[in-house]
Amino acid sequence: MKAIIVGGGIMGLSTAWGLARDGHEVELFEQGPLPNPLASSMDEHRLIRHPYGDHVGYARLIDDAFTAWDLLWGDLGQRFYAATGTLALTGNGADWAERSATALATIGKSMIELPLADLRLRFPQIEAKGVERAFWIDSGGVLFAQDIVTALAEYLARQPRIRLHPHTTVRSVDLEQGRIVTEAGTSHAADIVVVAAGAWVDRLLPDLGRRLIPSRQVVIYFDLPEQDRAAWAKGPMIIEKTGDVGLYLVPPMEGRGFKVGDHEFSRSGDPTAERTATEDDIRPLLQRCRSLLRGFDRWRTDRLKVCFYTVTEDERFLVEKRAARGWVMSPCSGHGFKFGALMGLELARTIASGRDAATHARWAAGLEATAAT
Repeated sequence: MKAIIVGGGIMGLSTAWGLARDGHEVELFEQGPLPNPLASSMDEHRLIRHPYGDHVGYARLIDDAFTAWDLLWGDLGQRFYAATGTLALTGNGADWAERSATALATIGKSMIELPLADLRLRFPQIEAKGVERAFWIDSGGVLFAQDIVTALAEYLARQPRIRLHPHTTVRSVDLEQGRIVTEAGTSHAADIVVVAAGAWVDRLLPDLGRRLIPSRQVVIYFDLPEQDRAAWAKGPMIIEKTGDVGLYLVPPMEGRGFKVGDHEFSRSGDPTAERTATEDDIRPLLQRCRSLLRGFDRWRTDRLKVCFYTVTEDERFLVEKRAARGWVMSPCSGHGFKFGALMGLELARTIASGRDAATHARWAAGLEATAAT
């Protein structure tokens, strides 16, 4: 079987990896370099964690995701992951952490509540103003995202059954006939076409513009005093929800940066536009950091980074068969990277084996226990 994949982010690359592992031929087209610095995959790190609010389906898939990453580490010959554990905090009447703990209990995962006095003793770098409840689970950690994407692209470039086409914009796709046409006017055909174009997907499939909304997101990297950096290098990831404001915090594992981002989606912006950000973009986030993190007034902004997600209304992934020879793949809404290796492997298996497409779509949306029929 031959497959064409449009998009060279983590989802497109992982699907190419899965198909090639099973002996299929793949051509992958990417509008920019491989890896593309504008792709949502391209940042220092992404988080992987079991707490998922009420989304039990995705919480259940985390173990499978870890298994898929381990398979990828074996092929790449290097592990791009550091364990941190997961600290979930809530306040201002929000109950995301509590709901996560309740949901995890239903699948046999223990997420314990920490008394606030113990929280401050265990994690003295946290000021915790406004925090009402704290929950801890030992699992979870940091995936070194841009290192993963870079290593995977280099690995695929060495595989005889894969042909990569960087700097090759696809102008149109015909998912019924299994064809694409590039901006240069060249036509390519295959048994199957997978569109994994991220925030640019509506350029190729305009009808998806109502379901997949580009969302401009700003994250901030901090330059910490050496003592604070040393403490946080042993610290947890934090998922914090306090009603109107929420944040996620990535500790500086293995020499990477210390990053804080906002949970809230902008649901606006153009991924082709200039990606300049200012601290005004994230002023509420900075205010929350000031009350949550001890010593924050000594910290300095290292850099701001703009990336683009695609966001669905219910934050569930969209992986669907379209027409006779097409699939659209958008595990998105800001929480897809952790499932990248798994989503690629399973879509490759469904394509090659002819497993039920509707079942696969429900599984990717966190509504089925397995992608198999």
